[in-house]
Amino acid sequence: MAGASVHSRIVPDAPAAAPGMREFAYTARDFDKVRRLIHSHAGIALGEGKSELVYSRLARRVRTLGHLDFASYIALLEDDAHPEWEFFVNALTTNQTDFFREAHHFPILVEHLAKVHGRPARVWSVASSTGEEPYSIAMALAEAQGTLSPAVEIQASDLDTVVLETARGGIYPDERVASMDPARLKRFFLKGHGAREGSVRVRRELCDLVSFRQVNLRDAGLGMNGPFDAIFCRNVLIYFDKPTQREVLGRLAARLADDGLFFAGHSESLLHVADLFVPCGRTVYRKAGGKRGR
Repeated sequence: MAGASVHSRIVPDAPAAAPGMREFAYTARDFDKVRRLIHSHAGIALGEGKSELVYSRLARRVRTLGHLDFASYIALLEDDAHPEWEFFVNALTTNQTDFFREAHHFPILVEHLAKVHGRPARVWSVASSTGEEPYSIAMALAEAQGTLSPAVEIQASDLDTVVLETARGGIYPDERVASMDPARLKRFFLKGHGAREGSVRVRRELCDLVSFRQVNLRDAGLGMNGPFDAIFCRNVLIYFDKPTQREVLGRLAARLADDGLFFAGHSESLLHVADLFVPCGRTVYRKAGGKRGR
């Protein structure tokens, strides 16, 4: 979705899809307003082909609140303080993640953090979703240091409050860890019993290494204080247009240690912000002008 314009080229009052097939009235104007709202609030650039996705994700909220059409629902969001904003953003954010996703990053992280001495290393998982990424970071460092209490502080954030609650709980269905190495699974998870049959829970020692909080990357303050020795911001930038990417990356660069590492997603490139980051590996970057080691 990155790079898409936030201004729809659909005729404003034309139906976004065949009205007879819909439970609620939904026009191209409604879709355009949704695109503008989510972009201004969260920086997410919804492409013009996402009309069906928007309808399917928001129809439940329209129904729950008793509205007859999207226009009246969207009108709620004219009030920036309306509690519906939380549900609106949660519905339109995408949360796709796995344990040890893009596995080549973790050995690089471990080697880099081995250079930190005299204090716990600091890592920020910028878009932690349901927690798989920060817990993978914790596991990688636990393995490297041979303890369930490695010297690391992991900050994890997301815009979506629902996925953050899942992340804090650290409980996952068995299929989420089915591909994990059995030894790693046994070492870091507890098997559910009774009402929890068919699920696993991250060991408490690892949960204690991670702090979760809601962060909107469009907020200038972010609520996060650097410097961080490593920042994971993977598969997030693709949802922003280029101006928003630069805005967000500038804030993240300011919170990365001079010799820190920035981990991006496999389909993301930071070449357009060469004044902020320089590549030093496969989707791994250093701060432009920063130190190359401790």
